[in-house]
Amino acid sequence: MSIRDPRLLALGERYFETQHTYDPYNATLLGIDRFDGLAGDPSLAASESAAAALAAIGRDVDALDTTGFSDDELADRDVLAVLVRGAQEDAEHSLWATNASAKGYVSRQGLVFQAVPAMTANDDVSAARYLSRLGGLAGFFEGLGRRYVEEAARGRTPTRTGVEQAIAQLQGHLALDASDDALLGPARGASDPALLDSARRIVENEIRPALRALVDLLRTELLPVGREGDRVGIHAVPGGDTAYAAAIRRHTTTDLTAAEIHRIGLDVLDEMLAEWSEVGERALGEREFPVIAERLRSDPALRFETSDEIIAVARGALDRADAVRDAYFPRTEIPECVIEIINPIDAAGSALGYYRPPAVDGSRPGAYCVLATDPEEHFRYEYESLSFHESVPGHHLQLATAQTLDIPRYRRYLDVEACSFNEGWGLYSEQLADEAGLYSDDLSRLGMLSFRALRACRLVVDTGIHHFGWTRERAVEFMYAHTATTLEHVTSEVDRYIAWPGQALAYMIGRREILRLREEAREALGDRFSIVDFHGVVLGSGAVPLTVLAGNVARWQERLLREPLSPTESEK
Repeated sequence: MSIRDPRLLALGERYFETQHTYDPYNATLLGIDRFDGLAGDPSLAASESAAAALAAIGRDVDALDTTGFSDDELADRDVLAVLVRGAQEDAEHSLWATNASAKGYVSRQGLVFQAVPAMTANDDVSAARYLSRLGGLAGFFEGLGRRYVEEAARGRTPTRTGVEQAIAQLQGHLALDASDDALLGPARGASDPALLDSARRIVENEIRPALRALVDLLRTELLPVGREGDRVGIHAVPGGDTAYAAAIRRHTTTDLTAAEIHRIGLDVLDEMLAEWSEVGERALGEREFPVIAERLRSDPALRFETSDEIIAVARGALDRADAVRDAYFPRTEIPECVIEIINPIDAAGSALGYYRPPAVDGSRPGAYCVLATDPEEHFRYEYESLSFHESVPGHHLQLATAQTLDIPRYRRYLDVEACSFNEGWGLYSEQLADEAGLYSDDLSRLGMLSFRALRACRLVVDTGIHHFGWTRERAVEFMYAHTATTLEHVTSEVDRYIAWPGQALAYMIGRREILRLREEAREALGDRFSIVDFHGVVLGSGAVPLTVLAGNVARWQERLLREPLSPTESEK
């Protein structure tokens, strides 16, 4: 790595250790195996300790004398300051602890079933870490139940729907035969058969009893006090307004208010109507959005028949994107992206697809995880846009590239910590794929518009629920009226926003900023503008706060404008 100020590097390492010790499952999903032996501590004391440690790091970052810092060092400092503040506020507010749900990252019990199967146990070190984590899971689940009860006693009760979904998710895992338990996945692929025997004993004798106890606790102590109606938003719990403002800051890396974001979402939906008419007429012979949306929802010919068809669409999109990569991006050696099918047990609480980065040690590739269960329920036109978002040119290209960069490790492995960049890039990639001619037809381009409308609705609905006090029903009705997705999908989306306040705002806010920077650079640079170079600048520093990204692009523009014109440019 290029020379960095040792004080800054030391602070970055303190952050890295503190954050991933507190949240070791996210570390696993980011491809960092160093924390794989930890089961995690869900207690209030652990959250308070992490928040205090992060606050101390933040004070030290703010106190740094940056005189003589290079551009790279200033970027490191700016990124670290935002990361530390976001992680500190996340630990302080611990919104996951008042949302006992089955949805994504915010579901602590669900996170276990995402992260443990992604571990490897191919050698003595990784096998020991795996057994260590398994050995701590019973205590983790018991502690998680205690934390939920403690939070509820403080008035920070979960939503009734979230508790119901958490119960169903855990019961789904428990309904499997113990030998088929997802937590045994790493042991099944190990070369030592004794590892599987040891892991099975822990799962059967310790983990499963703890899971049953957690289900009972959710049913008897949390379900009766679950929030409903206009109280599903986080504003309804003590400290909820302050916590939501912090969540907005963390997930968007902006100072936008809830009201401003709400307005942006409404404006984007209005702006899209002309494009809906143009593409809808070519694809379906229809120009009115309500008619287009109903056709997309109800026409059985637009649904898949088999799971193999879903995988084929995903594979085809990824292959086409890979074939044109060099025309839009600097050449970079990164691991391949594989396609994996999401466990059917997790299907009810899962998105249509998500990305898992490659392991740092090369033991696993990057994976585009695709929901292929019940194919007749899924639309053909959605999966191309989804594939571009999650694989190439989206998250795989972005996150795998970040792992190769000459930057401190606290910046190399970021996902939810830099949500507005990561998810903004994913949504930007859906449009870039259209500009590159990668969609197979106009019907699939309608899928792109459907997803864009969904992300615009997120700005309206997330703020509606958590700031303006919308009910779950009102949120569902709004999304159904302004997207082409089914009522079932809309309901699942709304439940995700309820469970994870603020995260859904990152996509559209990030996309808008990347597009704004691109168009400003194109206008400022004229013939000097190169889409390859622009993308190199955007991805060349890893995931960064949007304010840092704007500074990176501005410095790139200034350097180019200071350079004398080449003879070819002078003739234009």
